[in-house]
Amino acid sequence: MPEQIHSYTDEQIVTMEGVEHIRRRPGMYIGRLGDGRNPGDGIYVLLKEIVDNSIDEFAMGFGKQIVINISDEEVSVRDFGRGIPLDSVVKAVSILNTGGKFDDKAFKKSVGLNGVGTKAVNALSSSFYVCSYRDGDTSWAKFERGELIDSGKGNSKEKNGTLVVFTPDTTMFGDFHYNMDYVESMVKNYSYLKKGLTLNFNGNLYKSSNGLLDLVNENLTEEPLYPPIHLEGEDIEVVLTHGNAYGENISSFVNGQNTRDGGTHLAAYREAIAKTLKEFFKKNYAPEDCRQGIVGAISIQIQEPTFEAQTKTKLGSTYMWEKQVKDETGAIHNSTGPTIRNFVNEFIARNLDNYLRMNMAIVPIIEEKIKASQQEREEISGIQKKTREKNKRANVYNKKLRDCRFHFNDKRNDKNADSIDKSSIFITEGDSASGTITKVRNANTQAVFSLRGKPINCYKESRKKVAENEELNLLISALGVEDDLDNLRYNYIIVATDADDDGMHIRMLVLTFFMKYYPDLIRRGHVHILQTPLFRVRNKKNTMYCYTPEEKEAAIKALKTGVEITRFKGLGEISSNEFIDFIGDNMRLDLVKLSDEESISDIMAFYMGENTIDRQNFIRENLRSEEELEDINI
Repeated sequence: MPEQIHSYTDEQIVTMEGVEHIRRRPGMYIGRLGDGRNPGDGIYVLLKEIVDNSIDEFAMGFGKQIVINISDEEVSVRDFGRGIPLDSVVKAVSILNTGGKFDDKAFKKSVGLNGVGTKAVNALSSSFYVCSYRDGDTSWAKFERGELIDSGKGNSKEKNGTLVVFTPDTTMFGDFHYNMDYVESMVKNYSYLKKGLTLNFNGNLYKSSNGLLDLVNENLTEEPLYPPIHLEGEDIEVVLTHGNAYGENISSFVNGQNTRDGGTHLAAYREAIAKTLKEFFKKNYAPEDCRQGIVGAISIQIQEPTFEAQTKTKLGSTYMWEKQVKDETGAIHNSTGPTIRNFVNEFIARNLDNYLRMNMAIVPIIEEKIKASQQEREEISGIQKKTREKNKRANVYNKKLRDCRFHFNDKRNDKNADSIDKSSIFITEGDSASGTITKVRNANTQAVFSLRGKPINCYKESRKKVAENEELNLLISALGVEDDLDNLRYNYIIVATDADDDGMHIRMLVLTFFMKYYPDLIRRGHVHILQTPLFRVRNKKNTMYCYTPEEKEAAIKALKTGVEITRFKGLGEISSNEFIDFIGDNMRLDLVKLSDEESISDIMAFYMGENTIDRQNFIRENLRSEEELEDINI
C-alpha cells in the first residue's frame, strides 16, 4: 500500500503567539534547558535576564541596591530603580518586542535590548509575579506559564522599583536545582562591574570599590609576576598581569554581561596586548609568547550590543555603536562609531605604554617572561612537528580519529549553526569502546578519538616529555589547538572512559593534561565527562537504565516483578543498540569545572602528586565499594 500523502492546505498554516512559541522553542530564547548542573543551563539564564534589568536601572543612575533571594526553587529579585511604568506592567512582561530598551534615551548602554528576556522568564515559569512601585502607587500582575491570571493597581509605601518573583517550570526544566556557587559567581561579577552597587544575595552583601582590579586580585590563585595593571577610561576598563601557569585566563564583559565565550572585544584585547608589548620592546615577539600566562579582564560599554545568541555569551558587534541619524536635509543615514578593535587597540596602546614607562621596574620581568615562553615554544614546536610528521607517514592519525562533518570553528551560517554548536569529540580508550561509539554516533556532529593505553602523567613530566608523547600530540592535532584555542574544532570535548579503576585513572590523566596545558578549555566550559549507565534493570516488558544505585532502586520498584539487573563496568559491554540512547539528545554530561578561586597547581598536586596518605584518606571517605554498587543482596 503506498504511503499516505498528507495534505498541505491553509489549515496546516499555524501562527503561534509569543508565549506558545517560547515554550515550543525555548532554545531560541535561552539557549538550553537543563536542570542546573551546568552554569549555562536555562534556569541561570532566567535569573540573569531579570537581574540584568535591575543592573540596567543602576547603570542609568537609579537604585543602589538589588536584593536577590532563592529558596525552594523560587526566585525573587527586587531593585530600587524607577519601576516599570504602571500602565505597561502586563505588556512589558508578556508581549514580545515590547519594552523601554528600544529607546536609547531611556536605557543608553543596557544588556537586554530585544524585548524578549523577561517574557521568556514569564513563559517558562510555572508562576510569575511582577510588581512595580512608583511614587506611592503600585501595579502588579500574576501569570502561570505565561498566561495572565490576575492583575491590579493600588497604593503603596514601598520605595520605587520593581519586584519579580518566579519559579521555573518543572515541565520544562525537570527536577531542577540552583547551584548556589554558580549564582554567587554571577553576583560577584555584577558587583565587580558596577562599582557602588550593593547586591544582597540570600542575606550576603557583595560590593566592589575597585572594579575589575578586585575581580583579578580576588581570583588570583598563584602569586603574579608583578602587581596587576589597572587601566580605566570612558566605556572601557582593563586589568592584566602575568603568572607562571600555561594558557590565558582572561575574563570579558560587555555592559555588565559576562561574555564567557568572548567575542570581538576579547579578540581586540588579546591583539592589543601583544601588539603594544612588541612595539614597546621594539622586537618581533610572537603574540602567543606575549600572552602566555596572562591573567586579566576587560569590560566595555557599548550602544546596542549584538550577541551571537540570546544567552549573550559572545559579543558579535563590530562597532562601539550603530544607529540611524538625520542630516541637515532630514535624510536618514546609517552611522557608526569607532570599531571595537580600534577603540580597544588605541586605549591599550596609549595607556599600557604610559604605564610601563612610569613603572620601569616591571619591564624586565615582563620581557623575561616573554623570552622564556618563546624559548620553550620553539623547542616544543620542533618536537611536536617531528612527532606529527612521523605519525603522518605511519598513517596513525586516520586510525585514531573518526571525524565529524561540522566543526566548532566552521564559518557560521543559519543552516549549520545548530550542528556547529553541537560538534563533539569523544575521547575514549581501546578498540571496543571506540568501536561501540563510532557505530552509533551522529557523524555530522560527533567525532571519536581513540587512546591507546594510558597517557603519561603530565603533572610529573616535563613539557618536553609531554611534547614527545605520540598520544597527546595526536589529540592536540585532532582538537586543532596547536597554535590558538580559537581554532578549537569541537564545542564539546567529552572524556568517555570505563567505570572501573583503569577507566577512572585514564580520565584523571586526560584531565590533568587539559588542566596543566590547556586550562582555558575547561574555563570556557568545553570539557565534559560522559555519564554511562551503571545498571540495566528490566523485565519482560520494560527496560530502564540507571546511573546510580538510587536510580536502580527506583527502577526495581517501578518494574516490580520479574526484574533482571545487569551491572555495566565497561563501555564495550553495552551493545550498540543500547548505546545510541546514551550519546543522543538525552546524553548525560558532567561539566568539568574550574572556578577562578581554585589553584590548578594545588588541585594537580593533590590528585596526581606524591601526597599518598592525604589522597588515600580522601578516597576512603568518598569511594563506594563494588559491593555497594552491585548490591549483591538483591
